Amino acid sequence: MANEVLLSSAYFPPAEYFFLIAHSRKVLIEKWENYHKQTYRNRCRIMGANGLLLLTVPVLRGSFHKTPIKDLEIDNGRRWRELHLRSITSAYATAPFFEYYYDAISRVINKPFRFLLDLNIEALYSMNEAIGLTTGISFSGEFLAEGNVPGDYRYLISTKKPSSAAGFADMQYTQVFSEKFGFVPGLSIIDVLLNNGPGTGALLLGSLA
Repeated sequence: MANEVLLSSAYFPPAEYFFLIAHSRKVLIEKWENYHKQTYRNRCRIMGANGLLLLTVPVLRGSFHKTPIKDLEIDNGRRWRELHLRSITSAYATAPFFEYYYDAISRVINKPFRFLLDLNIEALYSMNEAIGLTTGISFSGEFLAEGNVPGDYRYLISTKKPSSAAGFADMQYTQVFSEKFGFVPGLSIIDVLLNNGPGTGALLLGSLA
């Protein structure tokens, strides 16, 4: 078990993110880095009947140029909450644990947060509680330069490359559309939880290469 990992803030991130939490004694979340576009910081991936769906939380234009993630504001003038909840319902209404966890997910998405970081923190705590993870979570007090912190995964968990988490293996579980698309790795924890329910924690702990 790792002593501590450093992670970026993320919106309902993939299983790899929670694997690192499950296998660590402490987790430090970076909140002083500048915003990185097209990352899990404000988006997640789910699987729908027609393929991959990218759920993106819009941020105010002009607010993300050299803006610390802690100060990045959500564009609440757009109807992204309705879109996300409709997409999740369409994709997972037939998932075995949809009825058990949908309310927890929708409560997070429907809260009127102003800042992206606050939304992501709420999503993180909600998913940890649903999974049963009790790893201690804290937040950086200043920007931590790359290469200076052990267990730094802020820029390694990416939509554009395979997992780099030591010991993580793609978790082969049954997904709603497995028969159509086969197993698709890198989906949001929403996919893992709604398909595996109370078994999600054991799945994460058992995902070792």
